[in-house]
Amino acid sequence: MPVLDGIKVIEVASWVFAPSSGVVLAQWGADVVKVEDPASGDPTRGLVHSGTTGQNPGGVRLMYEIANLGKRSIGLNLKSREGLEVLYRLVETADVFVTNYLPRVRTSLRIDVEDIRRVNPRIIYCRGSGTGSQGPERERPGFDSTSYWARAGIQNVLSAGVSQSPLIQRGAFGDIMAGLTLAGSISAALFQRERTGQPSVVDVSLLATGLWNLTPDIVLADLLGPDYNAARTRDTIPNPLVCTYRTSDGEWLVLNMLDSDRTWGEFCRAIERPDLFEDPRFAHSSVRGVNSQALIAELDAAFATRSFQTWRERLSATSIAWAPVQSPSDVHHDQQVTANGYIARIATGDGQTIAVPTNPVRFDEKAVTPGRSPEHGEHTEQILIEAGYDWDAISELKANKAVM
Repeated sequence: MPVLDGIKVIEVASWVFAPSSGVVLAQWGADVVKVEDPASGDPTRGLVHSGTTGQNPGGVRLMYEIANLGKRSIGLNLKSREGLEVLYRLVETADVFVTNYLPRVRTSLRIDVEDIRRVNPRIIYCRGSGTGSQGPERERPGFDSTSYWARAGIQNVLSAGVSQSPLIQRGAFGDIMAGLTLAGSISAALFQRERTGQPSVVDVSLLATGLWNLTPDIVLADLLGPDYNAARTRDTIPNPLVCTYRTSDGEWLVLNMLDSDRTWGEFCRAIERPDLFEDPRFAHSSVRGVNSQALIAELDAAFATRSFQTWRERLSATSIAWAPVQSPSDVHHDQQVTANGYIARIATGDGQTIAVPTNPVRFDEKAVTPGRSPEHGEHTEQILIEAGYDWDAISELKANKAVM
């Protein structure tokens, strides 16, 4: 039985951050009901992104698909009295309410904490935000490119020393991590309610998630002040055995020999450079750090003598931590990804097939099988019937444009 079997989640959220938490909860077994405006639906259904209208090659609505797998969709006009009453009825039997609407919008729609708790005092109320639920900017909108990537310092740190202008964030880069964080916090809140009977108000922001992701740099910046330099390049790296190297056929690999004194001899034998082991400049981690650039030059020359496949075979026969520097295309063929079921193929609502990563958590070693994302309002009638509405009432709601 899935770990969240029997848990019902009402999601009044849009874009990717908060909705992606619902994907995780659905993959853990929860029934996630996505509330969408009958006219427009979630904006990611028609997101203008990278010069397209939300479509990737093949016509896939990329951002909508990845943020809504496994849910059910109901078209509900929350600005109408009847639509709000339907939402309240759904809330009566729900365990969790998730939203990323701004405070003023939640107040206007009457879906803030006190409104939802008035209907269901035991419900766990979850808010995803750009910069947090408190402070002078709590009403400002925030996306991952602004709150997580830029404001939390990640853009600065990853750009330092490698680009004249700040690097541009990949799509949903912070949203997905913050959504996973929100799903985990919801699970903790469910556990607390099970143990104590007390429901929580859960808050996760993109800014806080970015700061958490950057913890070592945040701490170092405080300790070192203006002297702190975030740049991490091959020209400045203090440990040449935690570095990238290029093979004769143009591929790259990364070494991560943190405890390098323990594996230094084994490594020198694997690359057939016993002379490096005897070289006093590289005899110990302390002097290898001082002579970092000299050793990098030696290793550049060594790795450039053989193909990536040869190095894969040699390094895989050692206890050394290393990995290929892979592209998103490469990971589709990674044997560990395949063996663990980390990428699954699913059918979209219009019958296409796409490959998507599953959430990274496994229970009892069982691979996750994601459900497809719903079409706009696909489950409206089914959800209304489950909530106790008969066909006459549903017809009246549709006539009043309260539902689609």
